[in-house]
Amino acid sequence: MHPTQEFAVIFGLDPRWYAGSLFVLTYILIMTERLNRAIIALFAACLMIIGGVLTQEAAFQGVDFNTLGLLTGMMIIVSITKECGIFQYLAIWSTKQVKADPWGVLVMLVLVTSILSALLDNVTTVLLIAPVTLLITDALKISAYPYLFAEILASNIGGTATLIGDPPNIMIGSAVGLSFNDFLYNLAPVVLIILPVTLIPIYLIWGRRLHAHAEDRERVMQYREQDAITDVRLLKLSLSVLALVITGFMLTHRLGLEPATIAMFGAALLLALNNLPLDISEQSRGVHRTFGEVEWTTLFFFIGLFIVVYGVETVGLLDSVAHHVLEITGGDRAVTALAIMWVSAIASAIVDNIPFVATMIPLIESMAPTFGGAEALMPLWWSLALGACLGGNGSLVGASANLIVAGFADRAGQPIRFLPFMLMAFPLMLMSILISTVYVYLRYFWH
Repeated sequence: MHPTQEFAVIFGLDPRWYAGSLFVLTYILIMTERLNRAIIALFAACLMIIGGVLTQEAAFQGVDFNTLGLLTGMMIIVSITKECGIFQYLAIWSTKQVKADPWGVLVMLVLVTSILSALLDNVTTVLLIAPVTLLITDALKISAYPYLFAEILASNIGGTATLIGDPPNIMIGSAVGLSFNDFLYNLAPVVLIILPVTLIPIYLIWGRRLHAHAEDRERVMQYREQDAITDVRLLKLSLSVLALVITGFMLTHRLGLEPATIAMFGAALLLALNNLPLDISEQSRGVHRTFGEVEWTTLFFFIGLFIVVYGVETVGLLDSVAHHVLEITGGDRAVTALAIMWVSAIASAIVDNIPFVATMIPLIESMAPTFGGAEALMPLWWSLALGACLGGNGSLVGASANLIVAGFADRAGQPIRFLPFMLMAFPLMLMSILISTVYVYLRYFWH
């Protein structure tokens, strides 16, 4: 739909003014955190339709069901998998590999967090790793704060490397038709540089001061990781299905399937295999329990947000913004890509990176004619992914994973406060964006 088309907007208001004001108000309310963000997004989506910017049919065209399906499928798979105790096993095993040395434990937990964030997703990973971290630090009688702080950074850095690691990547991949391998090939190399470099300042701040008594370390060494595995059959089933799904992601183009179909097939297969031996009433309880652990709040937030952004796109506002951006950057592709990265990083530290990326996707798409087609936009997509995912490390509200870890810390009586976190995390985030700037420039624009 083009801005010159007729809109039956309520009270005869200018459609651009109505959609733009509603969009800005939605952002402000999300930032204030006075009302749950899913409620705000759904309310705003309804007002886009009631106001006459979109019809109900048009609104549903704006919803990216591939993103929703991929997220839901992975949430179901992880919800079932965690019941076998594999994630606790990994944490205990990695702790014992470094003889329960406090700094070694931090490095191992960071590695486990970053790898799981790349293979599952960062929100799911911190839900599994944070409780285990509190258990280990409590046993060693040391502060959990440095560990949780490092895990927040690792979850967002590790999640940057793959299609499924961070919601912004899922959204970009779905919109542009990028595969699991595309993300791995283009973003994993810079992640492998950023992760160890980020550990250096963490070591300088905390690492040298982390000490545990010999008897406490000995107690942790007595933990038997085998005891964490509560269901061997489920372990084998879960790992088989997970391996099948990740293989499927890598072969999406050859199979001619979308990632959402692969994730949903994996979820349905694991649900079936897990429930097959049970009678029908037990199956019903098990399925209810699994679906109860799906983050419906996040999914409905996405639905509302997609509709709001589509409304703004429909009235032509994003086209106008794209033209202004191109005027400022002089239509230079390299300058535009790096500007997108830095703006994305700083914006994602201030607001959650999900709504920001939802706005940026159609904005970048509208730049295709200027740069000579969709293929010329590829460096811009990688810049957006790096900026949004790594920018999430800039503050506690930068990514959903950060708030989940902060919730665990609060309940454990070791709260992560907004300002102290930001004072340490924001400079580390800027360092990772600086590394990414050099990487993107050398890889895509250096001739």
